[in-house]
Amino acid sequence: MKIYKMFIDNAWEDAASGERIPSLEPWSEQVWASIPRGDTKDADRAVQAAHAALQSQPWAGISATARGALMRRLGDILTRDAGHLGRIEAQDNGKLLAEMQAQAAYLPQYFYYYGGLADKLEGTVPPVERPGFFTYTRHEPIGVVAALTPWNSPLLLAANKIAPALAAGCTIVLKPSEHASASALEFARAVEEAGFPPGVVNVVTGYGAEVGDALVRHPLVSRICFTGGEIAGRAINEAAARGFKHVDLELGGKSANIVFADADLEAAANGAIAGIFGASGQSCIAGSRLLVEDSIYERFIEKLVTMMASVKVGDPFDPHTQIGPITTKAQYDRVNDYICVGLAEGARRRLGGDNPFERGWFVPPTIFSEVTSEMRIAREEIFGPVLCVMRFRDTEDAIRIANDTLYGLAAGVWTRDLRRAFEVSNRLEAGTVWVNAYRALSYMVPFGGYKNSGLGRENGIDAIRNFVQVKSVWMNYAAPVANPFVMKI
Repeated sequence: MKIYKMFIDNAWEDAASGERIPSLEPWSEQVWASIPRGDTKDADRAVQAAHAALQSQPWAGISATARGALMRRLGDILTRDAGHLGRIEAQDNGKLLAEMQAQAAYLPQYFYYYGGLADKLEGTVPPVERPGFFTYTRHEPIGVVAALTPWNSPLLLAANKIAPALAAGCTIVLKPSEHASASALEFARAVEEAGFPPGVVNVVTGYGAEVGDALVRHPLVSRICFTGGEIAGRAINEAAARGFKHVDLELGGKSANIVFADADLEAAANGAIAGIFGASGQSCIAGSRLLVEDSIYERFIEKLVTMMASVKVGDPFDPHTQIGPITTKAQYDRVNDYICVGLAEGARRRLGGDNPFERGWFVPPTIFSEVTSEMRIAREEIFGPVLCVMRFRDTEDAIRIANDTLYGLAAGVWTRDLRRAFEVSNRLEAGTVWVNAYRALSYMVPFGGYKNSGLGRENGIDAIRNFVQVKSVWMNYAAPVANPFVMKI
């Protein structure tokens, strides 16, 4: 069994309490690793280390160009170790090895991209109307950043927080999910090897109520970046507001994937399947609501059922496996509960069934038809391989149904009509809209949600600005300074 330690101030340490959390393989339910169970003391030690690094040499005095070079060095190490990191993530969260290794191989791009932006943050020289003054602005690091990440794509979702924060000169305390912490600790080894000064990046493991809450409330934390569920996101936002902390919240989704009758149905079917059954449905951008035009409704469902009926469910390390397990027992139970809810609400199950194995948290791909907007399975995020297929009459009806949700993270549109593609994309209430595609993401393109899907945007050039604050400097070189108590007549 792998025994891990936390990474605080460039030192490998056990939790202050000495307690540990077992990490289970989702397909075998066997313990494969042991993770430190941190608490408020460990969170405080990490924040204090991050704050000290922010205030002192060598990090406080390092040039932006040197920061970028360190980040690119980290990217090189991550490139070298991508295969290992992918295997660790697959073992920890049960997603397909091929998917996790693809994510690990993509991970370095964040550090190359933002490393290149580190010395591109330019201030301005405002042409003020007051004679005798020279004014300029400068960008300064916002401070200590707490990054709270989930279990479904641990490192990728950490990178889109850590990389721009480092480029801006901030320091980090990363708190990964207690269900998938191993890869974050492996990542810390790469940080150490790259040569980052002590305290710049810290990784504290443990439960959200014990470590995450302590980080959110810590007075020395300036910005909180969270990816996770809506309930936790709301609690974080409320707690952060008391300390006037900045927040980025990437929360849940109930994304609509809309198929018009004129679409390339083969491509649309592939997109619908990828949208919900990729990652066993454990994705915030999952296209869990499939909206299909009336005239092709039955034909399209039959096509999906045929395509998915022979899909192999099983061990994520088996190269022939196409659907892996659910990551946690609690989520496994939640997904099965929603399937029961769907049946009770009157939705028609066209595909699905019981766990085919005696051990492991497997949910076979499930397709419900005759789903309406009032049903819970159409309104609440399931976060599993459950597809809800809904009918629509025309463009207006499709837009109405798609927007009839508390969420607004993503959406898909499948049509050959260019005018319709633009109109629907513009009117959908979602932070990301794909046309004749689904699940395409890039570190170069902003990502975030409308409504209850969160606050702020990650990725892209503007993301680095989330981690700086602007200071204005007025230099008086010729303006007379008058006595303010002498009246001018």
